[in-house]
Amino acid sequence: MSEREKMLVGELYDPTDGELMELRLNARLLTEKLNTTSVSNNGQRIELLKKLLGSTGKNIFVESVFNCDYGCNIHVGENFYANFGCVILDVAEVHIGNNCMLAPQVGIYTATHPLDPFERNCGLELAKPINIGDNCWIGGRAVINPGVTLGDNVVVASGAVVTKSFGNNVVVGGNPAKVIKEILVQD
Repeated sequence: MSEREKMLVGELYDPTDGELMELRLNARLLTEKLNTTSVSNNGQRIELLKKLLGSTGKNIFVESVFNCDYGCNIHVGENFYANFGCVILDVAEVHIGNNCMLAPQVGIYTATHPLDPFERNCGLELAKPINIGDNCWIGGRAVINPGVTLGDNVVVASGAVVTKSFGNNVVVGGNPAKVIKEILVQD
């Protein structure tokens, strides 16, 4: 199994592998270009995002500065918006549904490290996928940790640290995040 395959299935992998280093360099070059492309040239920005990300809907807007590890492991639906300073560490896959908004400085982190100090000091890494449903709003400076799944219509309060998964129609907040309100969705 290649290091990339190990990475994507959640096994310990070596991030210094040549293929992975090349993929990260490609993502850095594309994000660099995206982050220096004028907001008045939205067509070029969308083109760059479609080259960078694994899949997107037609309507997508990402403010600069945007950073990610690989880009190709990020899949966003229709009407996706990410505000200033978004960071997505897409070592594992990140799936974000339709009509989702990320406020400024949101962090979505699939990357993690072994708890065992020997393994960690050897440079091995791990990753766990993140899934965010449709119609979600992630508040400013919120952090979504590895392995989290959020259902549809979830609102994450500003500054929340989401360490576990939540179902549909809830507002979560705090550190660690917990349900602070249920959302009554109109049919």
